[in-house]
Amino acid sequence: MKLMVCVVNNRYADKMEEELKAKGYRMTELASSGGFLKKGNTTFLFGVTDEDVPGLRSEMQRICREVESKKGKLKDTKSRYTSFVINVKDSAPFFQQ
Repeated sequence: MKLMVCVVNNRYADKMEEELKAKGYRMTELASSGGFLKKGNTTFLFGVTDEDVPGLRSEMQRICREVESKKGKLKDTKSRYTSFVINVKDSAPFFQQ
């Protein structure tokens, strides 16, 4: 299992959330602020299998290009999103009894 952390420019975030949910990807959106990748970003967490990573990245790229075809490209930013893929060795839900 992998944890994909995606820091997405806000220009793409709403469309990305909408379309990825429709494709069946489960995600958690984090409200955050700070200077890691500057302001104006949304962070998504995805729990995915090894096989899902290429498809998820491909979908994210397609969505960004679709948004740009309607709104134009951003001029003052270097990236649409930045993603990190982390190996998850142990995950244990804590259930309330």
